[in-house]
Amino acid sequence: MTLSIVIPVYRVENSLERCLQSIVEQSFTNWEAILVDDGSPDNCPAICDVWAERDARFSVIHKENGGLSDARNAGIDISKGDYITFVDSDDFVSPNTYGPLMEQLDMRPDIDILEYSLIKQYGSPQEEAVLLNDCTYTDLRTYWLDGLAYQHTYACNKLFRRTLFDEVRFPKGIVFEDFYTLPLLLERARLTATTSLGLYYYCANSEGITSQATGTELNMLLQANLTMYEKLRLQHSASEEAYYMSILNIQLSTCLYTGAEPLLPDRKIAHPFQLNGLSAKVKAILLNILGIKNLCTLYKNIFRMKRPH
Repeated sequence: MTLSIVIPVYRVENSLERCLQSIVEQSFTNWEAILVDDGSPDNCPAICDVWAERDARFSVIHKENGGLSDARNAGIDISKGDYITFVDSDDFVSPNTYGPLMEQLDMRPDIDILEYSLIKQYGSPQEEAVLLNDCTYTDLRTYWLDGLAYQHTYACNKLFRRTLFDEVRFPKGIVFEDFYTLPLLLERARLTATTSLGLYYYCANSEGITSQATGTELNMLLQANLTMYEKLRLQHSASEEAYYMSILNIQLSTCLYTGAEPLLPDRKIAHPFQLNGLSAKVKAILLNILGIKNLCTLYKNIFRMKRPH
């Protein structure tokens, strides 16, 4: 089996070599790496060309800047692997990651999506390990809610059967594009699995779009979550309420930045004390008492009082 690795490249000349070296050092060798130079104005185009000349498994697309989704889509269009994965060019992959993952897919040909562990915000005070167990999921709902997939919708720590992308592309002009795209792929997957094997290093980037997200970007994330909320028709199980509270956090931040009325439907939380963390428990209790509109108003007022004058 073969693996296509799509690597969008834009203004990462200080980290690109580390990223590509982590691919070359993998024990698994039957891969192609598609470097998509998204009109990078620095030395990245030249670095890509050098690597393509050095190793025939690397190919380069030079294109006008179109954003992350457009770059990924350009790589998908020419990919030839049985499976496909994505690596951001300021990140890197732990040694001997792809070999065990591809072996697992070879032994379980019914798996269409295989997710592995990652380190979020690597190299920053917010560094956090997302360590996954060996599990399989036959439907989107179970993976999304019980597997907490909504907390790690990243494309970079997953291997996808290439045919899942026959009718799917990343949305151009959208921030949090992974959150929009993963549900579409899950709807087409027969079996999704998580594994304790492998590790992806998602490096901190203070200049990244998601780390600087304000009202417009947060509203995009909220809209994607509201689509899933309607699709899943959440009731009152603990896992469903935990997801609702995750959306509520996005809604509160969106109201804060935009001043708009909340779009998330109001509801009561039946199991507030089963939520993780004191903050979530308090928010759930306040939601039950005040309702979502008044909770958003309270949140904005508290934030204004905390701001320095």
